[in-house]
Amino acid sequence: MSITGAKKRGGKFLNPIPTDMGGIGIMIPILKEYYNNKAENTPKKIIGPFKTDIPIYQTPPESGLRITLIGHSSLLIEIDGKRILTDPVWSDRVSFTSLFGPKRFFQPPLQLDELPPLDAILVSHDHYDHLDKGTIKFFADKTIPFFCSLGVGRHLEKFGIAKNFINEMDWSDSVMVGDNCVMTATPARHFSGRGIFGRNETLWSSFVIKGTKHNIFFGADSGWFPGFAEIGDAFGPFDLTMLEIGAYGKYWPDIHMGPDNASNAHLALKGKLMMPIHWGTFNLAPHAWFEPIERLLGYAKEKHIELFVPEPGKPTEVKGEYVSGWWEKYR
Repeated sequence: MSITGAKKRGGKFLNPIPTDMGGIGIMIPILKEYYNNKAENTPKKIIGPFKTDIPIYQTPPESGLRITLIGHSSLLIEIDGKRILTDPVWSDRVSFTSLFGPKRFFQPPLQLDELPPLDAILVSHDHYDHLDKGTIKFFADKTIPFFCSLGVGRHLEKFGIAKNFINEMDWSDSVMVGDNCVMTATPARHFSGRGIFGRNETLWSSFVIKGTKHNIFFGADSGWFPGFAEIGDAFGPFDLTMLEIGAYGKYWPDIHMGPDNASNAHLALKGKLMMPIHWGTFNLAPHAWFEPIERLLGYAKEKHIELFVPEPGKPTEVKGEYVSGWWEKYR
């Protein structure tokens, strides 16, 4: 694999390598697994509330790099004078309806109207837990540029974002955020679609974000593939990799990594610090809600990986290894 534009066949985007994306055929086994599952998928204790100290944003991070975990893959990234919001999801449920579907374990630690001024909003792909209609509509009357994977722009337009604020990106495309931050779309191994039909008609991506001092990687959703090493060779080393560790399962091993392969991806990317994302916010898989982070702690020790695990809602500077342990009191 080389880092080039995504390929299509029959109007559908293709993964970098052959990938089993599951489908209707595995629904019965998955439902059986959920029915017989005894893991604590949803926390028994109430998590939070977490509350962001909003005035902190009036002072730039001393190090130049600060992250606020909103939840799941929603991050407020402050990098060398720029603020980038990733995959913003503020709704209670990640579903086509507010009536049912995976529900948040804790409320967002700050309201949308409490966000500091943003330089960009990044949308990696169109799944409900990454592209949230209710949240996007909040930004419809704002003048904030959106950057998204190919085809995702049509959703953004439908949700009220003006076309001239939408920048679609193919793998290997680079754009400027302001005059000194470069964002590059890179391959991922996943899939797309917001229903039974129309799967893979829009693209899914990971992203390299390079400021004046820092270089970071936002992995969004991906299964393991050799392309991580190629991304590391082409764009690394990275001060911070943000990689998904949750929502893994035996019936979809190719499209989510889990803690073991995520830690392998971090090493392949030439990362210095690894931030686990995509866990601890929604029940999207049969594992216990806290299992991904606890497994990752073991792999990190075994593979000599330094972790960055801030508490939700707490703007935290990226200076070195930091494991808050926030989840432990909710187990």
